[in-house]
Amino acid sequence: MKAEYDLSKMKARRNPYASKLKRSVTMRLSEDVVEYFKAMATEAGVPYQSLINLYLRDCLAQNRKVDIKWPSAA
Repeated sequence: MKAEYDLSKMKARRNPYASKLKRSVTMRLSEDVVEYFKAMATEAGVPYQSLINLYLRDCLAQNRKVDIKWPSAA
């Protein structure tokens, strides 16, 4: 390897992965939900935020919908 490299002649180019970058969001999750994913992430050997992202991505891929049944007001 060279001790120094001359990068002055390099041409700039766009990051090909820029469209796949993750966006930072703030979410309020119940403590038990966070602990659940942290425990699963420890078993799997991945960061818990990555595991939550993978789970949500799977929901997206499977086109899962939430079925919420609110109690009717009497």
